[in-house]
Amino acid sequence: MNNMNRIVETCKFVVDNSEHVKINYEKVNEFVEYFNDSHIKHWIDESPFNIRDLNTKDRLHFLLFFNSISFSYWGDPKWKIIYHSEEVDGAYGMISAIARAIENKIPILDAKFLSEIKGEELSKILEGNVQIPLFEERLNILREIGTTLLNKYDGDFTNLIKKATGDSQKLLSLIIEHFPSFEDSSTYNGKQVYFYKRAQLLVADIVQAFNGHKFGKLKNIDKLTACADYKLPFVLRRLGVFSYSDYLADKIDHKIQIDKDSKEEIELRANTIWVIELIKQKVKNKIAHADSIHVNDHIWILSQEKLKNDKPYHFTRTTSY
Repeated sequence: MNNMNRIVETCKFVVDNSEHVKINYEKVNEFVEYFNDSHIKHWIDESPFNIRDLNTKDRLHFLLFFNSISFSYWGDPKWKIIYHSEEVDGAYGMISAIARAIENKIPILDAKFLSEIKGEELSKILEGNVQIPLFEERLNILREIGTTLLNKYDGDFTNLIKKATGDSQKLLSLIIEHFPSFEDSSTYNGKQVYFYKRAQLLVADIVQAFNGHKFGKLKNIDKLTACADYKLPFVLRRLGVFSYSDYLADKIDHKIQIDKDSKEEIELRANTIWVIELIKQKVKNKIAHADSIHVNDHIWILSQEKLKNDKPYHFTRTTSY
């Protein structure tokens, strides 16, 4: 079974057995009606730093390192940094932190530097109002990535990408195989469920950062699914596509942590992937080139808008998202 089928099929099992998350199919159709070509934008286009300005190798290393440590930004107070005198948080905060390091001539895109990066060096790179959550985990992941690149790929991520021979699904498998921190699955009712959030996002980002050319010219992009995180279910609930059991709604609304690999957490993620697949299939009838990653990105960009009646997003402390 290829990655995409594995993700969608195992998530469908969760959807069919969900106790805490329900999909409103009428609202799905409303969203499909509303979605149009102008909504096909990537987060890179909205980013505070233009990744496309970097040379090929640096661009690929930027995306690998960013996606390897882009997770779990929430907290009280939330971690944020100042970049070019603007306050930035979340994923854009991480992009800005890497950009700031590059501008300060820190060799953060070098595999050797990463393989032996010290706590105080990373601390300086990620310096903000508070220490970022899961700091040690990020430190270990970066060292592991630097070491793997040095030992297996001559310090160059380009060499791994070449092994994928232009196939997004092959690239996804190689990333998961060589960088264990990208492994992302859970067990639900005794069955393994696959998400691969950060690994899929890395592949999608490579496509976008090269505008579908050179290393971004990958086949089987339509097999990438949505990237199950906090922000997508938050927007799907706002749109009325998702409704929650009283138990789950109460937890989320009172900002009570939801355990990683709990039933509720797996249901939130699996329903997100499944419903975006469904939306993509319906949207394709009017926009042939639309893929799950486009629907995913549009919903994520919507999450950046703060609305008056917004409920909180769910809080799960994890390296997966």
